[in-house]
Amino acid sequence: LLEYGEVTDIAPDIRLTLHNAGHILGSSMAHFHIGEGLYNVTVTGDFNSGKSRLFDSASNNFPRVESLIMESTYGGAQDNQPSRRKGEDKLVEIVNKTTRRGGKVLIPAFAVGRSQETMLVIEEHMRNGRMDKVPVYLDGMIWEATAIHTTYPEYLNEKIKNRIFHKEKNPFLSDIFNRVDSNNMRQEVIKGEPCVILSTSGMLNGGPIIQYFKELAPDPKNNLTFVGYQAEGTLGRRIQKGWDEVPLSGGNERTESVKVRLDVDSIEGFSGHSDRQQLIEFIRSMKSKPEKVLTVHGDEEKCIDLASTLYKKFHMDTLAPKNLETTRYI
Repeated sequence: LLEYGEVTDIAPDIRLTLHNAGHILGSSMAHFHIGEGLYNVTVTGDFNSGKSRLFDSASNNFPRVESLIMESTYGGAQDNQPSRRKGEDKLVEIVNKTTRRGGKVLIPAFAVGRSQETMLVIEEHMRNGRMDKVPVYLDGMIWEATAIHTTYPEYLNEKIKNRIFHKEKNPFLSDIFNRVDSNNMRQEVIKGEPCVILSTSGMLNGGPIIQYFKELAPDPKNNLTFVGYQAEGTLGRRIQKGWDEVPLSGGNERTESVKVRLDVDSIEGFSGHSDRQQLIEFIRSMKSKPEKVLTVHGDEEKCIDLASTLYKKFHMDTLAPKNLETTRYI
């Protein structure tokens, strides 16, 4: 196990140091010190340079960086996300409006990261009375992933760490949260009272969320709210684009068509990724500016656009490499 800031030799002439990436539990940026400091490369992986309810912001305090390989998930020209406060206000409004008319709020979420972030938002606003107190059901691997977060509080920010151990009751153990652990219980939730359902998978490409969606989509009283990124080609992205009817597997290799009549909303403020402005500011605030930046891990046009912008702003060598393309550093 490598701790943040711990230097280790991984080859005779390469040293590795991990730094907090602020994305999900234990996420790390990798800094490679090559030779006698002749060349230094940092690979960001997914990172969030803004502080979230779970984590501190990503570190960018590197002694030297000649080349930076940086994610570009939200690197497009229009990818500036609203503040987390606006995102939370929107979720409060959606839950109150939907449950008061007798509907259910279905939230597709990744088991690690987005689920816990959303749970903390819901718990706080139900506790302070801004959000109506209704049952919140957790399905898929969310319960297990949440237990891991409470097992390793040293990777969470100070506020949550203190709530877990010192000052207040663990927010993840609030009585509003209910674990769904069987298909029978799933059916009870679908047929039951107004509620919030947090379920995997986050892009509706599998998992128990599909069963909920099939049952809840035709009823306009219900709501589907996205709190995470929806990649091209996924069911989630199709619904975001406004498809009013989608094909789903109905078992026995049959495909059935599901009418999408429920409200559909997207909340951008909960992302575990840096948005475009944060990506630019991340480089601007680095003590050691890289000579070369490779923009990766994003839609092709976003990688290219971000690389072009960084070149113009900072007059550095930039590249949006294609799959299998080789790059020479020195």
